[in-house]
Amino acid sequence: MFITTAFADDAQTNDATHGTNTETGVAHDDAHTGSFPPFESSSFASQLLWLAICFGIFYYLMSKVALPRISGILEVRRDRIAKDLEEANRLKGESDAAIAAYEQELAEAKTRAHTIGHDAREKAKAEAEAERAKVEKKLGDQLAKAEDNIAKLKAEALAEVDGIAKDTATTLISQLIDGKVTDAEVAKAVSAVAGSAK
Repeated sequence: MFITTAFADDAQTNDATHGTNTETGVAHDDAHTGSFPPFESSSFASQLLWLAICFGIFYYLMSKVALPRISGILEVRRDRIAKDLEEANRLKGESDAAIAAYEQELAEAKTRAHTIGHDAREKAKAEAEAERAKVEKKLGDQLAKAEDNIAKLKAEALAEVDGIAKDTATTLISQLIDGKVTDAEVAKAVSAVAGSAK
């Protein structure tokens, strides 16, 4: 056991005052008091032997225990990273496929919406045309009826015009000349005037 000389001297002084005698086991050689034991040239051979033995044991333990564990950990991490990369690539492929499917469905939906809008416009246009044709037919029928009524009224009016003309002519002649004219003469005169007006 290595004890410094100062500590040994204190121990001897304390023991001397108490009446006990203790030995430190350290030789009081002045030549060895200032040197560090691993640097002593007399013990180099044994130190080198123990260094080689400790290095060999340490090297054996590192190569058989620590390094295989470290390489196993690195291999596990490498496998985990490879699996994570594969999973990421698989998920990226799935997301790309989902995006492509979404874009395809969106394009199809736009096409369907365009087709539906076009069909709705065409249907509305056809319905409007049918309704317009129906209204035109109804108006045509009403116009034809009105023209028939006008023709009837005109024929009736024209038929009555001869009678009115006869009555008016008879009245005028009787008032202007104070004479009487037969209905046949008035009818002949009205017919002659009506024929020349046409």
